[in-house]
Formats: sequence, structure tokens, C-alpha cells
Amino acid sequence: MLPAYTAAAVRAAEQPLLEAGGGPELMQRAAYGLAMGVVSVLRGRGCGVYGSHVALLVGSGNNGGDALFAGAWLAGRGARAMALLTSTRTHPGALAAFTKAGGLILSVPEGSDRFCAQAAAADVIVDGLLGTGGHGGLREPAASIVARLCKIIPNNPAGPGPGPAATSAPAVVACDLPSGVDATTGEVHGPVLPATLTVTFGAAKTGLLAAPGEQLSGGATVVGLGIEDGLGTPDVLRLQTADLAALLPRPEAADQKYTRGVAGIVAGSADYPGAALLAVAAASACGPGMVRYLGPGAVAAALHVRNPEAVCTEGPPDSVRVQAWLAGPGIDGDREQLARARQALASGLPTVVDAGALELVSRAAGAEQSHLVLTPHAGELAALLTRLGKETERAEVEAAPLAAARDAAALTGATVLLKGPTTFVASPGGRTYSQGDGTPSLATAGSGDTLAGILVALLAMDTGRGQAAGADPPDALAATAALAAAFHGRLGRYGTGAPLNAGMLAGRIPAVWKGLSGAC
Repeated sequence: MLPAYTAAAVRAAEQPLLEAGGGPELMQRAAYGLAMGVVSVLRGRGCGVYGSHVALLVGSGNNGGDALFAGAWLAGRGARAMALLTSTRTHPGALAAFTKAGGLILSVPEGSDRFCAQAAAADVIVDGLLGTGGHGGLREPAASIVARLCKIIPNNPAGPGPGPAATSAPAVVACDLPSGVDATTGEVHGPVLPATLTVTFGAAKTGLLAAPGEQLSGGATVVGLGIEDGLGTPDVLRLQTADLAALLPRPEAADQKYTRGVAGIVAGSADYPGAALLAVAAASACGPGMVRYLGPGAVAAALHVRNPEAVCTEGPPDSVRVQAWLAGPGIDGDREQLARARQALASGLPTVVDAGALELVSRAAGAEQSHLVLTPHAGELAALLTRLGKETERAEVEAAPLAAARDAAALTGATVLLKGPTTFVASPGGRTYSQGDGTPSLATAGSGDTLAGILVALLAMDTGRGQAAGADPPDALAATAALAAAFHGRLGRYGTGAPLNAGMLAGRIPAVWKGLSGAC
């Protein structure tokens, strides 16, 4: 599991070492790690250090010092290195080392044009303008310089792709985090140079696991500084492959269909039957003991063709026995389905609340909704927050999704899974997960119905194993929701490159599940 921390937590963990005089050693460790990041990017482009062209954007703080020391290391091994100083307050020791190694120094404003022209032909640009302490975006003159460079570099956080532009455009290595990305929230104000790689120091920062910052950071690597014991409780957690493998449920020898979990699904209507088909198909493919469908007979008839193993009824939720509910996909405008959804939410069982059922969620100060997992997208969350008294626009949720998910969890007392480029899961107790496993190919109609089906199946199979370790039930729900989000993202990556629609996702579940189970 990857933990991430706020800027304040990282600074507090560094403070004892700084007070003991360890600042120079920390900077040398960081600079060497940054230089190794540049080397790895150069190798990925088929280049060595010798003869490569590296351009450094240098700010006034320790971030600029890290960049200059890294540049000195590279210049000493044959790189053609130049640095643009954007402030008169440059780290003196790092500047001296860079100059001694043969690096070219340029300053603003007179050197800006030359730097931008030559940086366009560089192999790598090192972004050392702002670090963990930066807030509110870049200021002048750095903002204008970055805006100019953004015009010559493809806006592709994964780095240049194949083709002529890839061979000519420089890669970008960010020092600690891309300048202009808030280290604690991932929010962005003003221009940001998209990174191919971010080399971060001491620990991963929350802003590197939060949209939109994550999408601008490329791949991130952590350089250890020996501060791990002082970091405290993570601000955000991310499940990784080994975690998914450990959390996925497996049948036990004594199991029968009822002990393996029964998932109940209230979804679909005459207008939107497909939502039910997608959710049931996904839930069934995950292998619970049974999937029960509650809804219109016409939808059930279609399900009997596609998923004959599903048990269908037009009765109310209290007429059947399940371990977890899903309510909401495709029920818009259907009064009977809305009534079933209302009863499912009131059951006290773990319940996934999606789409049309979100209107049934209220403001709650206690634990009466702690069994719910809400699964909105940005627009739905904005509408929910507004209805609960916190006026919010969709654009505000997209700009600050982490804060929005936490606000919703606090207002409702429910676990909130906010879908997006980075999916956030926030529990009312404060535990938060960030999953960046998905791809843009999942942005298609019905993809959320598939995610909801996966989640209800996992809840029914009781994969919230945090309960056994003493975690609060909402934290266990959050862990399972994060597992579902990560697994759903892996479905989008399976067979990457081919066109994808939501109807194809359930068919990928067995192969992706098998692949992850083998990683345990």
C-alpha cells in the first residue's frame, strides 16, 4: 500500500534532521535521486548522460538547490546543462557547484528567450521552480516562462508518445512535484508544465495522488530521506497490485452459495434496462454465491437470457435475503424502483447508492447512514452537496475532488466513492483512498453501472477484511470500495489499445481476477 502525506506532515518529519544540521545531507540525497530520475528518462529515450542536453528551471528555495546540484552531477558526466534562474535568491552552494561543473547560467529577464528557445531542443527539462511549500500557483516571471514552454511540449503526463513529435519534444522531470500543483490537495492554479516523471522526496505527497495534480505528474518515484518514522498517519492511501491480490475473495472448502455472499440489485427500468444488465453481469462475473435482481418483469426477462444464473423477482427488498444491496442504476423516473431503492437503503446492510438513488441520501449527523457507499460522478456529487446545503458546481468538484469527496462523507455520514480520472474513496471516519488505475477508455456510458456491480459483489462476499483487524465498519467499507475502484480500473487497462464499451467489461473480469490472484 502506498501512503501519501500532506506538505505539513513531511515538513514536520524533516524538521528534527534539519535542526540537527542534516540539511546539506538531505539536499545531496534529494539531488542525487533527482539526477537518477533524469538518467532513467534519458535511457528511456535511448540517450546516455554524456552529450545529452538538460535544461533546468531554478526557483529560489531548496527545490532550486536540488535541481542545481542534480545539474552539477549531470554536467560532471558530460551533459550539456543550462539553468534559468528565476530569482535572485538562489542556493549559493548549489549554484557554485553547477558553475564549477561547467553548467551555463542564465537569468531572467534577459536570459528567458534564449532559455526557452534552447529548452525546446533539450532532451530533458528539469522543473525545479516550486516544491512542497508552494501555494497558489506560479508567480511571475516563472508563470510566463512555464506558459511558453507548455506550448512546445505535448500535454501528455505519460511523456511523449510515438511519432515525430515524441523524438523532438523534451521530456520533463519534476523536482518533488510539478510546480504549480498543490502538494496537499493536488489542485492547480495557473500554468503547470506536465511531467514525464516526478521525483519526490521523503514520501509521496497527497497532491501527487489527487486529480488534477496526478494527471500532471507522470509516473512518480519516491527518494527516501530517512524521515519515515516521523511521518505519522497517512493523509491518503493507495492500494497497489499486491494489496488487490490479498483482498480479492477466494472460495473456502466449506462454502456454499449462501455463505459466499448474496448480492441484491435494484436497478434498471423500462427506459434504462441496460443499467441492470450491466450491473448484474459485472456482479455475477465476480463470483458471489448468488445475484438477486429486483425490478420490472421485462428487465428480468432480458436478464434471464444474458445471465440465467440471476434470481429475479418483482417483490420488495424485505422479501429476500441478501448480504449487500446495490440501488440506483437506471431507476430514474420509475416509482416502484425508487420505492425498492428506499427500502434497500433503510435495510442497514452495506448498500451501494448510485445514480437515481442518490436523491434518497440525506444530511446525517450520526451513524444512521454509515452502511451506505455513495458512488457519484462529479456532476452528481455537486448536485448532492447543493441539496445538502453546500452550494457546489460541477467544475468546483472537478477542480478539488479530494475536498469534495471528504465534504460529502462528513455531511452524509456515508462512505463516498467519487468517480473520476483519479477515484477517491472517503469514509466518514476520515480514512481516504486514491486510486488512479483507470484509463480514459472507461469514460463511457454504463461504465459506472459495471463498477457498482463489482462493488456490491465484493461487499456481499465480505472483502472488507479490515473488520477482522479491528477497523471501524466504515473504514472496512472504504477499503472494499477502493478495491472495487482499482479492479474496475484494471479492466480498462486489459487489452489496452482496442476500442472499449461498458458491455465488454464484465467479460474481462475472470482474466483480470486470475491475473491479480496470481500476484499474491
